[in-house]
Amino acid sequence: PANVTILSTTFVKDYLKNERKSPAYIKVEDTLSLAKRELNAIQNKKSVDENLLVLLDKNQTVGGVNSGLSVAELIKMADYYKTKQLELRNSIYAYQVLESKQQLKINRLQQQLTELSADRSGTTGQLLLQIMTKEATNAIFNLSYLSPGASWVPFYDLRAENLSAQLKIVYKANVVQYTGIDWKKVKLSLSTGSPSQSGTAPILSTWFLRFGDVYKDFNQATQNRIQSMESRAPMKKEIMDVAHVPDRNLATQNNNALNTSFDLDVPYDILSNSKAHSVTLNTYNQPVNYKYYSVPRLESDAFLLAELTDYEKLNLLPGDANIIFENTYVGKSVINPNATTDTLNLSMGRDKKIVIKREKVAEQSGTKLLGSSKKQTFTYEIRLRNGKSEAVNLLLKDQFPISTDKTIEVELLSADGASVNTETGVLTWKLILKPGVTQKVRISYAVKYPKDQSIANL
Repeated sequence: PANVTILSTTFVKDYLKNERKSPAYIKVEDTLSLAKRELNAIQNKKSVDENLLVLLDKNQTVGGVNSGLSVAELIKMADYYKTKQLELRNSIYAYQVLESKQQLKINRLQQQLTELSADRSGTTGQLLLQIMTKEATNAIFNLSYLSPGASWVPFYDLRAENLSAQLKIVYKANVVQYTGIDWKKVKLSLSTGSPSQSGTAPILSTWFLRFGDVYKDFNQATQNRIQSMESRAPMKKEIMDVAHVPDRNLATQNNNALNTSFDLDVPYDILSNSKAHSVTLNTYNQPVNYKYYSVPRLESDAFLLAELTDYEKLNLLPGDANIIFENTYVGKSVINPNATTDTLNLSMGRDKKIVIKREKVAEQSGTKLLGSSKKQTFTYEIRLRNGKSEAVNLLLKDQFPISTDKTIEVELLSADGASVNTETGVLTWKLILKPGVTQKVRISYAVKYPKDQSIANL
């Protein structure tokens, strides 16, 4: 209202006020209380029978010359003890079974109660307003606030029917909230911005050097290591001409200079229970170039890659991806769009129909002594077989060692047509594997070093 001025706002926690309980929580809590009372009744009945059995056992000594009981009376009493003991023991066992079942029921109810109360802090919040007005008035205030108890994480479904089909990218989000309030029929707006991250630009200060202990930083990203591979060959024109128009838009995507937001038109119910709720943002059909990639020195399998260009338009975020190829779930991968290359390589999993074996050729490998030096020769053969019904493109990689010591000499003897990177020692073959055909490539190198030395990682 125009005649009301807010002077200050203060948020405080009320630890004395009873917290609000959801109807589901109250229902489980009442059921748990009733189950505990029933368990107590069962335990009381069992305890009474156990005490009677103890009393019966203590009064079993009735025989003897001076007991005053005839043989018939002793037989009658023995029958009574037998019948009563059997009755009590059966009753105690029955109560034990009931007690066990009731305790199991209580445990389950307690677990359910814990689930429903996972997001409850035990306190309620109050907002204290200090206002100024010239006259008494009724005023309505709209409250907006930022809660750290809500977040979302992107993930994807990558679907491909075959090697000639487009890649279907289903852009999804896992939404989690534990704000203490259940969201009913809300239209979500998911933003890539982080309100908790400082927006202040950094300022450089003087860099002073000093002696100290040397340490290594092991916190290096290891996801999606194949992103650094060279870009693909140009795509076929008939594939490039297909416009990458979204298959269906479930969210309106808004871009500004700082972040991207997704406004969902479909209302959702998201409970305050710390559980992930999956929502679909967008679906895209993207033209891609498929090829296989293998490093048999490390992994004998061939990995199918989908090379995606112009991916900046999709506003992808780093996240996990479910891979579905030829209508079969083949595993998980990681999407890392923060690459510096013009092509995004999406790993579509392993293809067991491409068989690759890397073996050492013994007759062309060995060790020779040359004066004060030792020369070791290594030769490896890589056999590749395409078990699919169509030809495939395969990017094959291997390597030879690089010396960091002048007393160690490395010579590449044979690369069998591979592209050689002399700085990293990486060998690259771009192969076309025909169906049902076995293809072979060889790599051979020699390492010469002082014979009184040994190389641990050769």
